[in-house]
Amino acid sequence: MPVIKNGELASDPYRQLADDEPLGEGPVLVSLTRLIAEADALTARKQPFGVIVRVGVKMPQDEKSGAAGGEDVEALAPYLARLSVVAIEFPTFRNGRGYSSARILREHMGYKGELRAVGEVLRDQWQFMARCGFDAFELPEGADPQAFGPALKELSRAYQPDALTPTSIMHMRHGK
Repeated sequence: MPVIKNGELASDPYRQLADDEPLGEGPVLVSLTRLIAEADALTARKQPFGVIVRVGVKMPQDEKSGAAGGEDVEALAPYLARLSVVAIEFPTFRNGRGYSSARILREHMGYKGELRAVGEVLRDQWQFMARCGFDAFELPEGADPQAFGPALKELSRAYQPDALTPTSIMHMRHGK
């Protein structure tokens, strides 16, 4: 699938691995479960690696506990300095947990690496995702990568501050 990084169509060197698939060579994306289990082995490879966090997907442990569903990005805290990519999965466009997770990573946890939106990533949500801190987007099949730039410019100003630019209309009006 096409990937947009920093507003441009880019090649994606990362292979997404299943938990039982060998690491092999080259950059990889692994599940949070695998990251926790194999962090030292991933680091020892001296290859870039990242994690896919499934924040809005019911996990087997959620069924047992009755939790709302999904993985918590705060579990990444011990690994953030080693990660070159954090991919947050949007299982459906109606699930907003990925937005909150992105802001937690950028604003509260200070993550500076690539933050990638994957899954059901729709054109009309790209700007809102970028405002939450996403700088890379895995586009769904059939999406027009050339529409990305114009989609980010549809709104020139926002009333609320965001993860990247704290200056909003409200701040400008009140001289803050």
